[in-house]
Amino acid sequence: MKQGIHPTYYPDAKVTCASCGATWTTGSTKKEIRVEICSNCHPFFSGESQRIVDIEGQVDRFYKKLEVRKAYVAEQQARQETRLSPKRAIAELELGTRATEALSKAGISQVGQFLDKLAEGEEVVLAIAGFGRKSLIDMKKKLRALGYKLPAAEETPTA
Repeated sequence: MKQGIHPTYYPDAKVTCASCGATWTTGSTKKEIRVEICSNCHPFFSGESQRIVDIEGQVDRFYKKLEVRKAYVAEQQARQETRLSPKRAIAELELGTRATEALSKAGISQVGQFLDKLAEGEEVVLAIAGFGRKSLIDMKKKLRALGYKLPAAEETPTA
């Protein structure tokens, strides 16, 4: 062995457990040693298998993340439901001003009301003053893009 290259060995190094506070002595190259958990308080050695060892709040952090995820999923679901709601305002669809005003004058202010009119047939919708074929096509495109299921109405051929 070479002289002067080895660390100092302490035969009476003090070991302290941070969880239960137990102390004992052992041989080590450090004078004091602090451990997070020891054989006195570890569930495997103590027989308390039901107890959860929580180091630095890992369990709490996990539950917080779980709650945040649940809130996010609930918010996304609510957003999806309102997105396809029949009570959604026609004004939110950002159609042209003329089409929106024509529908509001006819008493149609919600998507559900428009879909009910459309179920009666395209000619009923086209009979609304100021609401023409282009407005109808734009409205159908917008509703399909948002995910609404349009009623299957018989289209009258234009000749």
